[in-house]
Amino acid sequence: MDSGAVEPASTGAIWSTPSVEPRSISIGKQIFCNRSLNMRNITAVGFDMDYTLAQYKPETFEALAYHGTIEKLVKDLNYPEELLTWQFDWKYMVRGLVLDKKRGNILKMDRHKYVKVAYHGFREMSKEEKVAAYGSTLIRDSFDEPDYALIDTLFSLGEAYLFAQLVDFMDSNPAKVPSGTDYALMYRDVRSAVDLCHRDGTLKRMVAKEPSRYINEDLAIVPMLQMLRKSGRSTFLVTNSLWDYTDVVMNYLCGPHMSDVSSSHNQKWLEYFDVVITGSSKPSFFHDDNRTGLFEVEPDSGKLLNADLQENWKPKFKSTSAKTNSQSLPGRQCWSSSQTTFCCF
Repeated sequence: MDSGAVEPASTGAIWSTPSVEPRSISIGKQIFCNRSLNMRNITAVGFDMDYTLAQYKPETFEALAYHGTIEKLVKDLNYPEELLTWQFDWKYMVRGLVLDKKRGNILKMDRHKYVKVAYHGFREMSKEEKVAAYGSTLIRDSFDEPDYALIDTLFSLGEAYLFAQLVDFMDSNPAKVPSGTDYALMYRDVRSAVDLCHRDGTLKRMVAKEPSRYINEDLAIVPMLQMLRKSGRSTFLVTNSLWDYTDVVMNYLCGPHMSDVSSSHNQKWLEYFDVVITGSSKPSFFHDDNRTGLFEVEPDSGKLLNADLQENWKPKFKSTSAKTNSQSLPGRQCWSSSQTTFCCF
C-alpha cells in the first residue's frame, strides 16, 4: 500500500510555496477538481481527523467495526448467535449507494435519481422489479430520509454490507429474527448496534492499542502542515473524537512510528495546529445556539477544569494563543464542555 511519502520533484513543484522545498505527490494521492481556489484570501485551514488526516485501513478497521456491530446485535438486541460466524467483504460496497429501509434494497442511482442498479440483499433485481418499486423515468421517489439512508461515508460501508446480509437472512429464516422485525426495524437495529460500539469505546480502545494495524501511515501530513504554517496561515483540527483518542491517533500520524507508541508519546503533534477541537459533536458544533458551556482541559492528564471565559468567546486564528480572560497555561490554552474540548495553541 502506498505510504503517502513525498519525494523531491523532478518535473516541477506540486507545492509552490517559495519557502518550502518543491515536492511531488504520487498519482494516487493527487486531488483533481473542476474549480481552482485562490489561497491568497485563505487565512486558516482546518482538518477533520477520522477519514481525513487519519485514513483507516478498511480490511482491519471496517472489519473491526463490522464484527463489533454483530456482537451488539447478538448480545444486546437478541439476534441469533449464528451471526457471529459471518464474514465481511470490505471490497464489496462503495460510497454513493442508497439503502431502501422499507424494502430491504440497495440502490445505485444516477444524478437524476434514476435507479440504474438495485439489489434486494445480494440478489440483483430485474428491470421489471425496479420499475414496479421505483417507477419510470417520469415518476420517481425523492429517496430521502426517513425511508432511505445515503451511504456517503467510509464508516457506512460495513453497516450497508451487514444490512444486505440480514435482508437475505430474514428472507430465508423469518423465524430466527426477533419477533415483529421488518426491514426498516432491522436497519434501525444495525444503526443502534453501531452507535453502541462507538459509545462504549469498543472500536477506539482497539485502535488505540495498535494504531499501525488500523491506520495508514502517511509521511506527507507533517510536511503539509509545516508548509501551511510557514506560508503564514493558521491550522486547526476539529474532530468528533474525544481528547484521549485524538491524542493517540495524532501522535501516531505526526510523531515517530515505533512499535511501542506509548514510548514515543510526546504530544509534539500539537505544534502543527493553532487550535484543536475534540469531541465537537459536528455538525451541531457549527451552530452557535447548540454549543454548551466550556471547561479548561489539561492536555497531559485530560482533566477538565472550570474556565473563566468570555461569554461569546471564539478562537482567533493567529499564530499566537487565542486571547481570553482565562489564566494562560505556558504555551497552550485548553477548554472543554460535555460535548466539546477546545485546545488553543
